[in-house]
Amino acid sequence: MKNIFAKITAIAATTAAFSVAVAANNPAQAIDLNFSWLGDAGYSATGSFSYDETTAPTIISESGSGATNFLQSLNVSFLDPSNNPLGTYNTLTGGVSQSDFFNFNFDTSTQTLFGPLNLGGGTGVIGEYFFSGTVGDSLRLRQDVDQQGTSITLDQNSGSIQVSKVPEPASMLGLLAFAALGVGSTLKKKQASC
Repeated sequence: MKNIFAKITAIAATTAAFSVAVAANNPAQAIDLNFSWLGDAGYSATGSFSYDETTAPTIISESGSGATNFLQSLNVSFLDPSNNPLGTYNTLTGGVSQSDFFNFNFDTSTQTLFGPLNLGGGTGVIGEYFFSGTVGDSLRLRQDVDQQGTSITLDQNSGSIQVSKVPEPASMLGLLAFAALGVGSTLKKKQASC
C-alpha cells in the first residue's frame, strides 16, 4: 500500500509541477469556447473558437476573409438529426479566415454570440454547408446546390446558441492531482483501519 500511495503522491507532484510550467511558458492568455446550436428539425452545429483574452475588447466583431483582429481560431461541424456528420470546416485558423462570407460577433463580458453570423463553408464549392442568420432572431443551416449560389435550407430556429468555456489544461491537471491525493488518502485510511 505504501508503494501505491508513494506513486500517487509522485504523480500529483509531477502534475502540479507540469501545470505551473505550462502556465509560466504560455504568456498569451488564450481562451477557448465551445458553442452549439440545435435546429427545429434536429440538425445541429457544434464548434469552438479562441481568442487572447488579454488583448480582446469587450466586443469582438470579425467578417470576411483574411487576417482577423482578435479571433485566433474557429471551427464548426454540422450533424443531421441522426447525429451523422455532414461537414466540418476550419473557418478560421491561425488568425486567418478562409471565407469571404464569414461573420462573427461575440461579447466577451457576457460570453454570448449576437447579431449577424455566417460560419462553415463559403468558398463556393457545391455541396458545402454553412450556418447563417442573426443570433436571437433566426439562424439557418443551409447547403449550396449550384455554382450560382443557390442554397437550400435544411433546418432553422429562433437563433439560440449555447456558449461554454473549455476548461483550461492547467485546471484539469490540478483537478487530477487533487483526485489522486484523495485516492491516496483513502487508501492510507483503509490501510490504517486494517
